[in-house]
Amino acid sequence: MSRRCQLSGRGVQAGNNVSHAHNKTRRRFLPNLQKTAMFSESLKQSVRLKVSTHAIRTVEQKGGLDAFLLDTRDADLEPEILRLKKKIKKAQVQPAA
Repeated sequence: MSRRCQLSGRGVQAGNNVSHAHNKTRRRFLPNLQKTAMFSESLKQSVRLKVSTHAIRTVEQKGGLDAFLLDTRDADLEPEILRLKKKIKKAQVQPAA
C-alpha cells in the first residue's frame, strides 16, 4: 500500500534530521493518513478512502465529498477516484426514482 492520499495526492517527503552539532541524516516525512468512510449524498452510500487529515478538512470546507470531487480537476485525481467522480456526476443528472 502506498503512503499517498487518494484525494489530494499528498505523499511522502524527504528531508534531513539536523543534530545540535549540525550533522545531517536523511529522514522521511510521512503524511497523516487515515482510513475513513465518507458519505456521498448523490450515491446515498459511504465510500471507504485512505485520505490525509488535510484532505478531510478540505472536504468538510467544500461541503462534502460530492462537492469536493466535482470542484477538483480530473487531472489531479487518481483513476479510482475519477471513476467515483463519474458515478457521482451520473447520479446527479438522473432524477432519483
